[in-house]
Amino acid sequence: MSSRDAARAEQAVTYAAVGASQAPDLLRYPPTGYRPLEMRGRVGHGDERWEWAVDALLTGGVYRGAGMSVRMRAVDAGEAERVYQPVEFDDSGEPVEPAEVGAVEEVYTADGTRHLRPGDIIIVGLAVGERLWLPLPGRVVLLEQQEARVMYAVGTLPGHAFSGEESFTLEREENGSVWLTVRSFARPAAWWGWPLLPGLLLARTLIARRFLRALTVPLATQDR
Repeated sequence: MSSRDAARAEQAVTYAAVGASQAPDLLRYPPTGYRPLEMRGRVGHGDERWEWAVDALLTGGVYRGAGMSVRMRAVDAGEAERVYQPVEFDDSGEPVEPAEVGAVEEVYTADGTRHLRPGDIIIVGLAVGERLWLPLPGRVVLLEQQEARVMYAVGTLPGHAFSGEESFTLEREENGSVWLTVRSFARPAAWWGWPLLPGLLLARTLIARRFLRALTVPLATQDR
């Protein structure tokens, strides 16, 4: 681990409302001072699309599919044991799993790529050789996996242009269609970002649209 990675591992996210990207009324009542965003799109249909999309989502595929380069640092064993897992609720709002502290089981794809876990650090940007230009660091702060729903949320770390949280929710409906929802709330992380706010918000919207298209790539054989 580099000294920079080690420093990031100890850093807290740069906002207080952890988990607020999942609030049902986010668009009407975002955290004070933050701008909300929600986009939803169909990414395919059938079991093969669902299984592929889950693996792609949980290995950073939404970022790569949007044209970004991705660097990940897995949470180490000691950090994983301190990760807080929030209460889980069903569709009616009833709690189904209690809150707990501890590591989430490690899961790998067929080719050996590790799924994201709470506490993992994700840094996205534009690759220039071996380096990332304009790196945007974040930490996985939420992860939920159900039979027909998979979600994770990433909170911003110091050095990110924004302060806030972004979540990706993949859902499979009863008719077999697969949908991705992108939700976020954000504001500039530094004073110099406020004059650029309209442009930053436009860029954020355009990137969210690319996220939705990232999981629609053709499969070799797919159930349509």
